[in-house]
Formats: sequence, C-alpha cells, structure tokens
Amino acid sequence: MTIWRWDGFLDYLFNAYLLEGALISVALTAGSLLCGLVLGLGIAVLRLSVSAALRGFAVFYCWIFRGTPLLVQLLVIYTGLPLFGLRFSVWEAALIGISLNEAAYLSEILRAGIQSVPKGQREAALALGLHRGQVFRLVTWPQALRVVIPPLGNSVNGLLKTTSVASVISVDELLRRTQVLIQERFMVLELFLVAALYYLVLTTLWDLVQRRLERRFGRGYANEAADRR
Repeated sequence: MTIWRWDGFLDYLFNAYLLEGALISVALTAGSLLCGLVLGLGIAVLRLSVSAALRGFAVFYCWIFRGTPLLVQLLVIYTGLPLFGLRFSVWEAALIGISLNEAAYLSEILRAGIQSVPKGQREAALALGLHRGQVFRLVTWPQALRVVIPPLGNSVNGLLKTTSVASVISVDELLRRTQVLIQERFMVLELFLVAALYYLVLTTLWDLVQRRLERRFGRGYANEAADRR
C-alpha cells in the first residue's frame, strides 16, 4: 500500500483548480475584512458612547459573536434563517457570517486604539472649533491607526485561515476544493499538505505587507524616539 505519492503532491502543487480556490479565499478575506472594519468601527464608537443603551447594545453584540463558534453562526445564517424567510446563497451567508464575527473582534482593537489617544488632545481640538467628526478624522484616527495596525494585521492573518470554515456550507474556496479533489483522487495527505502550503504562502505574503504597513505608520514614533535620544 502506497502511503505517499510524490507525483501526486507535485502535480497538485501548482494546480489551476486549487490556485483559483486560493484566490477565492483571498477575495472572501478581503470582503469580510472590509465589512468587518466598517461594522467594527461602528461597534467601537457605540462602546465609547455616553448612552448606556448604545453601550449595552455594543457589549451584547460582542458577547454573542465572540462567545459562540463561527461555525455555528454560519450554520444559523445559512440553514436557520431560511426558516424565517431570509435566504442567502453560500457566498452571501459566508460573507455575512464571517463579517459579523470579525467585527466583534475588530471593534475591540479599534476601541483600544481610539482610547490610546489622550483625551486632552480631543478636548483641545474641540476648543479650536473643530466639530466631533473633524476631531475624529484629523486628530484621533491618525494616532489610533499606529496602535491598531499590528493587532489588525494579526487579525487579517487569522482571517485568511478562518475562511476555511466556510467550506462547511459549501463555499468553493481552497479547503472545499481540496476536499473535492481528495474524494476524486484519494490522496488525502498529499492534497491536505498542498492546501497547507497554500495557506502558508498567503499568510507569509501578508506578513510582508504588514511589516511594511507597520514601518509606514510607525515612522512618527520612530522619529520621536530618535529625537529623545
């Protein structure tokens, strides 16, 4: 009995079907990240609101989506909501589910970044005549971004791998395509290792992007540290 087939491993290492699946995983990651950031920023703002009701809603949202498995959330959206007349395609269900889940985690990162900016700077900007929207856009957000970039980059890295969960509802991404080939070719170890290498390449490429982003947005702090010396 053959345990390992090098020819099968090498044949699928640059397989167009799997490469396309990897691109689909990247597209799902990008879409979920964008939606998650927008929703997460809204949740973070609600957490910082003076209204107890708005803060309570934000806390409840994070409690639900951080306290239950993403897999369960996807199944509820894809198979549960149709019972109430809300039907989504596998792509829509995956995007909605992963975005809602990711927003709960990103909101905490964004809230921490916003709170890292000294309150006195916001008060000074208001005293100069800027309205709250301008204060956030011109004073708070640029400084918060420096704090947010490292943990946000780690979230993207995790999100790339988290998209594999969408294979459970038959989203045609990398892991799902790997499973389809395994059922056809019966090369379990070879194909799963190929998929693992694909994910490793994707996360490594993102790590290079993240390092550039950290250097780009950390220049101000680096210059300040150099001046203090």
